[in-house]
Amino acid sequence: MLSKYVLPALAVCGALFAVMFVRAGNKPVPASQPVAEPAMAPFVAYVAGAGLVEASTENIAVGTPLPGLVTEVLVKVGQPVKLGQPLFKLDDRDLRAELIVRQSALKTATAKLEKLKNLPRPEDVPPAEARVAEAQASLKDAEQLRAMWSGVEQKGVVSAEELQRRESAVEIAKAKLAQATSELQLLKAGSWKPDLEVAEAEVSAAQAQVQATQTQIDRLTITAPVDGTVLQVKVRPGEFAQAGVLATPLMLLGDVSKVHVRVDIDENDAWRIRPEASAVATVRGNRDLKTNLTFVRIEPYVVPKRSLTGESTERVDTRVLQVLYSFDRGALPVYVGQQMDVFIEAQPFGASAAAR
Repeated sequence: MLSKYVLPALAVCGALFAVMFVRAGNKPVPASQPVAEPAMAPFVAYVAGAGLVEASTENIAVGTPLPGLVTEVLVKVGQPVKLGQPLFKLDDRDLRAELIVRQSALKTATAKLEKLKNLPRPEDVPPAEARVAEAQASLKDAEQLRAMWSGVEQKGVVSAEELQRRESAVEIAKAKLAQATSELQLLKAGSWKPDLEVAEAEVSAAQAQVQATQTQIDRLTITAPVDGTVLQVKVRPGEFAQAGVLATPLMLLGDVSKVHVRVDIDENDAWRIRPEASAVATVRGNRDLKTNLTFVRIEPYVVPKRSLTGESTERVDTRVLQVLYSFDRGALPVYVGQQMDVFIEAQPFGASAAAR
């Protein structure tokens, strides 16, 4: 009974289920509606490209010339800054201690130079003059004694040895007088010129060391390179700031009063781009928000494509020509780093070179 009725019935039900499943799977899938209507080109012939909004000064990745511990961040995201305004500071305690040492060395060298310039001191001259007078008196006394003993010798009372000692005493007194006179002249002449030059060189070297240390301290206060707006802050007090080129900049800023859009043009369409051609940019997500663009420049070096749109058909090995346009940011609600659809008027394919 089971094999005669139940098994055939189950086979028929399985066949019916398979037929229904196949028919359901073969139904056409309805096309999904796009989140936003795609942008439409206003030109008959055009070149399309993805544009990336950036500051008119380009997006400046602010770094530090010296690595160090961040002690203070002086700006916030969105804050306008002026050229030379401090952005953040690094720890400079070791350099400030070194600066004190350098300043002390400069003070010592300066005092030494001033001492040499002010020689002789007024109070040093009278003792030197007194030594000259003393030497003159000693010489006069020695000469008188020699004359006296010379007169006695004629009578045969004084020996020749005693008279020779008197002659030697006169010579010694003359030498002492000459020494005292020379020392007085040297004192009055002041410092020797080579000594002054050496002292001046020491002062210059000390000043240079102070200036070098002060420059190092100044470099630890990072300032704004241009007038602009702070776009991004990725550094906090207490963090260690690395020097050099970083994958994530410590701080990003630029002038956004007037923005640029950097358009990537496929290298196959680069020959169709003309500086005088009209161009229009559309905000992604709302094709009704669009603006005319003003040509700025073409960067003549073709680079690998980096700004990807995320489309499945996009080639990542494409090289692109980058064209910069400008527009008034107030005309559109766009932000730096946002992508836009850009259409540039171009000659149709097959147009002659003369037509271009």
